[in-house]
Amino acid sequence: MAVCCTLKNLCEYETSRVVRIQSVYYGSLRWAIITVVFMYVCVVLIADKRYQKKDSIISSVHTKVKGVAQTELRIWDTAEYTIPMQGIDSFFVVTNIIMTENQVQGVCAEFPIARAVCSTDKSCMKGRMDPLSSGIQTGKCVKYNATVKSCEVTAWCPVESMKNAPMPAILRSAENFTVLIKNNIHFPKFNYTTRNISPEFNISCTYNKHTALRCPIFRLGDILQAAGENFSEVAIQGGIMAIEINWDCNLDKWLHRCSPKYGFRRLDDKKTNEALYPGYNFRFAKYYKQANGKEERTLIKAYGIRFDILVFGTAGQFDFFELVVYIGSALSYFGLAHLLVDFLITSYTFPCFKSDPVKEYYYKKKCESVPGPRWTLLYVSYVDEPHIFLIDKSLRTSLQNVKGEIIPRRTDSFALATQHLLQRPDETASLRNSQELQPLRKKEETPSFRERPSWCCCGKCRPAQSYLEQLCCRRKDGACVTVSALFEQLVLSRSTLEFVLLYKEPLLDLKTESLNKQLRHCSYNQYIHWRFGDDDLEKRAVIPNCCRWRIREAFPSETGEYSGFKRKC
Repeated sequence: MAVCCTLKNLCEYETSRVVRIQSVYYGSLRWAIITVVFMYVCVVLIADKRYQKKDSIISSVHTKVKGVAQTELRIWDTAEYTIPMQGIDSFFVVTNIIMTENQVQGVCAEFPIARAVCSTDKSCMKGRMDPLSSGIQTGKCVKYNATVKSCEVTAWCPVESMKNAPMPAILRSAENFTVLIKNNIHFPKFNYTTRNISPEFNISCTYNKHTALRCPIFRLGDILQAAGENFSEVAIQGGIMAIEINWDCNLDKWLHRCSPKYGFRRLDDKKTNEALYPGYNFRFAKYYKQANGKEERTLIKAYGIRFDILVFGTAGQFDFFELVVYIGSALSYFGLAHLLVDFLITSYTFPCFKSDPVKEYYYKKKCESVPGPRWTLLYVSYVDEPHIFLIDKSLRTSLQNVKGEIIPRRTDSFALATQHLLQRPDETASLRNSQELQPLRKKEETPSFRERPSWCCCGKCRPAQSYLEQLCCRRKDGACVTVSALFEQLVLSRSTLEFVLLYKEPLLDLKTESLNKQLRHCSYNQYIHWRFGDDDLEKRAVIPNCCRWRIREAFPSETGEYSGFKRKC
């Protein structure tokens, strides 16, 4: 049965309750926010192309450097000043060099660095190898020149002289060299391939951001100038430059565009005074064989500029699914209008805002506070108070003395009793003169002071140990509700209770031995429905001490034992 109910609930539809406020101010504010949000969504949709599906680039790069330079000693062509790639998608151009020629394997004096300078053989240790040394020490102290002695080493001799890079740079004229960059790209999602060299490519062009924006041939001096650098200064110590190629492609048929944009910047630290190893340099050697078969080499320390080519970009093409997803996510922004207006209307609940009757009315219409399940939650009703009281605290005194929070009472939940009374007009007239709200008239009707508990106001309550049972039907002194005709008719009437039991269970046996217990519990429920008017409060509604004992007297237990009030979730 539970499964059937669950499946049935799946076919239900729920909707939110709407409260409309006729206000020019709030209505105008709402539409103003919606207009701003709508404009923002449209601008982002068009400017950022949120209706397109995106894909990242796959790229390959090939370069060719051209140029010839002349120095005092030689002519430099492409084969000499262009070194094989030092990294992926990069090329290196030599701008300055230090050459150590005619080196052969042997023993010689070390360059006089701090750890190699000596005065006797004791300052040198055989087999010692320093990271800054050119070889391995033999243990001897020899002359490096006429004034300085240094430790002898086994190395390529003569060792490289540790001097600074020449100034000005030997190949400072390399700024006039040119490089051709071939860049092929592919977008796999769209199966689209293109390159930066167009079919109408003019081989004699040179890149210029004003006159030749698409030319793939770049002058090295122009590259550094575009990055804000001076080629002659960078050429001394070397450096690392970036050539950025940005592909921002729109592959829509009605607005097709896919061409590269070039940018230039420096990557290394140009503050040479602060850098540990300023610029960019490395060593390599050229080897030869002498006539006698002995190996000889020329050591070259090359300073230069490394150009890294960085290719990045995305391509976009219209996609209906992407458009639907963006529209769906953008619809949530329109909720900001309702959120802000609701905050302004319900702001009267905050201490810093002034109270407004209109806001208060709206808040009561829209919001309803419902307490969660708690073990300390109880509901109490008095015949001389028009409200029901909610008590949500641990009892440390009698329930009669605890002040609770007022909650509204329902007036339409006792329809069964009302219909029953309407069928007996003769009894209804007598009920109008009920004594439940009248004050005590005769002191002799109440028990003596010793029999009457201090918390009792009606004179009919009995002493109780539990704080939960120390509750009277009245807040102030007066007649007990148990002596009223309403109580007799609605709570204690056997015919009424039997009618209720048979209504719930038509085949109930009214001659069973346990009927008294059923009538007693039915009487409890009748009182709760009458005084609290809400079936939802039944599990935590507390019946007054006097009423409970009056019901027990009318329908006593065979054993004389009663379970009393039990807390329920």
